[in-house]
Amino acid sequence: MMIFNRSLPRRTFLKGVGASVALPFLDAMIPVFAATGADERPIRLSFIEVPNGIIMDKFTPATEGADYELTPVLQPLAPYKDRMLVLSGLDQNEARQFDGELGGDHSRACAAYLTGTHCKMTSGADLRAGISVDQVAAREYGKHTQLASLEVGMESSEVVGACESAYSCAYYNTISWRTESNPLPMENRPRVIFERLFGDSGSSDPKVRMARMEENRSILDAVMDDISRLRKRLPVGDRGKVDQYIEAIRDVERRLEVAESQSDREMPDLTGPVGTPETFSEFYKLMADLQVLAWQSDMTRICTFQIGHEMSNRAYPELGFGDSHHSVTHHQGDPEKIAKTIQVNIFHTKMLAYYLEKLQSTPDGEGSLLDNSIMMYGSALSNGNLHIFHDLPVLLFAGGVADIKGGLHVRYPKGTPMTNLYLTMLDKVGIKVDRLGDSSGKLILPSV
Repeated sequence: MMIFNRSLPRRTFLKGVGASVALPFLDAMIPVFAATGADERPIRLSFIEVPNGIIMDKFTPATEGADYELTPVLQPLAPYKDRMLVLSGLDQNEARQFDGELGGDHSRACAAYLTGTHCKMTSGADLRAGISVDQVAAREYGKHTQLASLEVGMESSEVVGACESAYSCAYYNTISWRTESNPLPMENRPRVIFERLFGDSGSSDPKVRMARMEENRSILDAVMDDISRLRKRLPVGDRGKVDQYIEAIRDVERRLEVAESQSDREMPDLTGPVGTPETFSEFYKLMADLQVLAWQSDMTRICTFQIGHEMSNRAYPELGFGDSHHSVTHHQGDPEKIAKTIQVNIFHTKMLAYYLEKLQSTPDGEGSLLDNSIMMYGSALSNGNLHIFHDLPVLLFAGGVADIKGGLHVRYPKGTPMTNLYLTMLDKVGIKVDRLGDSSGKLILPSV
């Protein structure tokens, strides 16, 4: 593409076969921002969760402040220490077991992780948790992007049936909840994510994408007409369900409109990923790359990444042993199992370092994608052996973003709700929310 003596509008897209891709920030776009006074870059949000807890004495620094020594689990993140905050003392109290509840520690912890709410013990369709912080952000950010949010997982995404005691699989197979009764499945198929971003042809033929758009529009028009007539004859309880359905239809319509508005622009050929890589590291890297691409093209600004569902029995043969992750976390003091769990914990942060490096190496305005993002990493449990949900492992990569100071280990008072951090994260990106789950107020983060 050749650019002559004129500036490009920010929302410039290239069109290819069956796809449309937004350009990243280019120098040629700077005059447009200077003339309009528009904000240069949006701040993206990412929530990353690893399952089954972490060996905390190998994660938490021994001292607070700026001069702390990196622990073995944090060592792979040394290049990012200046923008990393280690936050200690945060609890997810709504993961606790109520009287009359049976088992379900992993399910409750996972459901409460981003919602701060206690899930209903059920294996049926009457699910109840709470809206998650990523979806609170998506309601606002989704007004400006084709996809309101992207939910990515690395294991099966079933949300039906019972998986732990009397708890539905939905409670530990996802960390994202659109509403208190609507869990969002984590997509674990790379090609499906690719097609969500660039169209279902994978790499060619714009007629395929346009035909799909036209088909979806005609279906939506017909459904809306039918629903409008049907709704008048339904009882009040069913009307609420219909309204939720209509809201989903409107979201699809908005996405189609955005896609159609991009259809007259050029785009290079793209080839979508085929299948799922055999090794965990290659699978992780592919999923991380897709999320970086989603941010780079501004298709979405919210990513939720679940490395594995709670009670994950994934094995990591790349580490030299075949034990499942969940089994070694229940070590009961066995040094060999503890050592293997630590290896898994370190492997996860090595993979996180890859993700951070990709973001840091991807230009975005005058900086990088990492310079314009706030990312949270952690687990829904601290001690996986005992299923403890207090003093959770929390990392925040935000140094230099929204006046947040990095490079510190900060310990908060015992009992501080994890959701207080979420209120602050939302506040930092301009989304004002008074309460989320069991929050008691905004968390004070170190400022520059």
